[in-house]
Amino acid sequence: MSQPKKPKGKTLATAKVGEKGQIVIPKEMRDMFNISPGDTLLLLGDRDQGIAIVKAENALDFASSVLSALQNPGKEET
Repeated sequence: MSQPKKPKGKTLATAKVGEKGQIVIPKEMRDMFNISPGDTLLLLGDRDQGIAIVKAENALDFASSVLSALQNPGKEET
């Protein structure tokens, strides 16, 4: 049985939490998001939505998008 084809730019993986609370980001995701050893990542948590991880250098753009979405619910950015 063949695996379903992934949509372009999408991926799904699991990560196990180790004894020290660490996880390993799968190589496919590190490559997709250009994450390298030594990069700083920003973790955002929401009790209902879960955890989001973004590169810290992209955090300002991400935060701006989130704030815009909160201020203009239902309106997509272009």
